[in-house]
This record gives sequence, structure tokens and C-alpha cells, in this order.
Amino acid sequence: MFVDHIRVFAKAGDGGCGSVSFRREKFVPKGGPDGGDGGRGGDIILRVDANVDNLAAFFYEPIIKAKNGKNGMGKQCYGRAALPKLVSVPAGTLVYRAPQPAGSPEAPRELLADLDREGVEFVLCAGGEGGRGNIHFKSSRNRAPRQYTEGGAGEEGYFYLELRKIADAGLVGFPNAGKSTLLGAISSAHPKVASYPFTTLHPVVGIVEFPGYKRAAVADIPGLIEGAHRNVGLGHDFLRHVVRCKLLLFVLDMAGSEGRNPLDDLAALRKELKLYDPQLFERPWIVVANKMDLSSAKENLKQFKARFRKTVVIPMVAAEGAGVDLLKQKLAELIAPE
Repeated sequence: MFVDHIRVFAKAGDGGCGSVSFRREKFVPKGGPDGGDGGRGGDIILRVDANVDNLAAFFYEPIIKAKNGKNGMGKQCYGRAALPKLVSVPAGTLVYRAPQPAGSPEAPRELLADLDREGVEFVLCAGGEGGRGNIHFKSSRNRAPRQYTEGGAGEEGYFYLELRKIADAGLVGFPNAGKSTLLGAISSAHPKVASYPFTTLHPVVGIVEFPGYKRAAVADIPGLIEGAHRNVGLGHDFLRHVVRCKLLLFVLDMAGSEGRNPLDDLAALRKELKLYDPQLFERPWIVVANKMDLSSAKENLKQFKARFRKTVVIPMVAAEGAGVDLLKQKLAELIAPE
């Protein structure tokens, strides 16, 4: 199961209560108060883990709770503080404070954190402070205090977690355009490849190696079709994973083997991106003209280049590895780190 957005409830641990106690030892009359403080409640901490790639764990455990601190004891013994509850999340997780009622997915949310690097931690809910024992209330006028304070309540709330894959480039195209085959050709990733639409049901990220020990991440997202903004096909659900990409690669079936025109495909894809996020429409992009080994591909490519004279177009046959070196060279120029 792949989960990239989910609503959870989190409750940090409550602090332990302070103790009311008096020193009682032989030959020590009126020993006075000796009640200790309560321990602090456990925090809930989100930590980015490289071994986690989605939010499926929260589907099975949508309620996250940390342990409470222990109560204080006599002889000025402090209650044990609860250990923090560490929760692993993938890199690229956005944390929002969600409205208290369930509400709709479109309800306004407050962004709390963007966990975009391995090892980054965020305190989702802080544990409550421990209460004070009666030793703190001793005074010259109150020799035997019986006052104490209860532990503070741990923070709690509803939160919305959204995963946006960390990738330098994103593959965008219609189903069966060859995106998964292309990703497998330029990287060591092994996405599912088949001859039917919507083979890819969740994003796959591959690492492309460049000369000089440089590398870049390329994300393959499920196929996008015209009308996705109306939830046709898989809808816009997975476009969140290309929001962070520096470069978009439009993978087109230049041969029109599915009965479509490559020019119309590009126009439809660009339209859907704009409807999802206008900033994506302005993102740098190039075109991968795939399936150049099929009939009519060369003629379609000629017409395409005549229409988009300034656009970078890379002819490829991803299934045979033709054009891979040229594409990697262009990626190295556009997105490879310095």
C-alpha cells in the first residue's frame, strides 16, 4: 500500500503529579515535607528516515500517543520522565495543523514544518511538565504543606501529513507513453512495466548517475490524462510529487500509437499542470519524444519541432536504450549539482 497523505491525531504524554510526603525517620521528629516532583511527559517527534518511502504506517496507526510521566514520590524522589515517541517519516513530508473536525480535504490548514532532509526532526507535540511536590511549598509560616501541583497536560491535536517526493526532475505523460521504461533505462530503478494503461499506481524515484560522481533523482508519476482535474483516470492526486522538481520531462508517444496526436498530448498535459498549480506551468521543461522506432514517428517529430522551435526535444526509443546518453547529458546540464 502506498499512502502519500493522511490525517492523524497526536497526543503527547501528560506530566506526572507532584507528591505530598513527609520525612519519617527514627530520631528525626517533625522531619518536614519531602515530596518529589512528577516526571515530564513524553514528546512526539517526527524524524526523517531514509528507509521510509511513504506514510502507510499512519494508515494502520492514525492515533499517536506518547507515555505519561510518573508521579513524584517521598524522600524527594522525582518521578521518571517518559521517553519521547519517535515516529519515522519519509523525506519530503509536509506537516499541517488540521482543523479539529474531520472537514473536507480542501479545508484550510496551517503549515507547521517541511521535513525535507534525512535526519531532520520536528516536535509535533510537546509533553507536559511534571507537577511540583509539597517540598516547594514549605515556608516559615507553612511548616507542613499539603499543597502540590498536578502535571501539565501534553499537547494534542489533529494533523495532516502530505508527502511530496524529493526529486530533481519529474516524468509527466499519458499512460503507456513509456515513462516507466524510460526511468528504468536511465537509472537503476525497476518500475513495473506492462502494455496496459495506468501500470504505475504510485510514484517511483530513480537515481541517475552522471560523470564526476554526480547524481540526480528523477520521479516517475502515474499517467496523467485530459480531464484529470475532474478526477478522470487517477486525477491530480499524484501531481504533488512533481511540485518540488526543478525540471519537468514531458514524455510523449511521438508515434501516436494510442491514436492520439503528440501536439494535443502536450497541450493537454500542460493544461492539467496549470489547473493543478500555476507555478508548475512556469517550471522549466523539455520533451522526450519516445517510440521513435514506430511508423509515423519521424513525420510527427518533424511537425512537432516546427511548432516548438525553441523547445528541447530528445528523440528516444526507451525500450531499446536509444537516446539515453543524450538525455542524461541534457539532464546533467540542467539539473546536476555543481
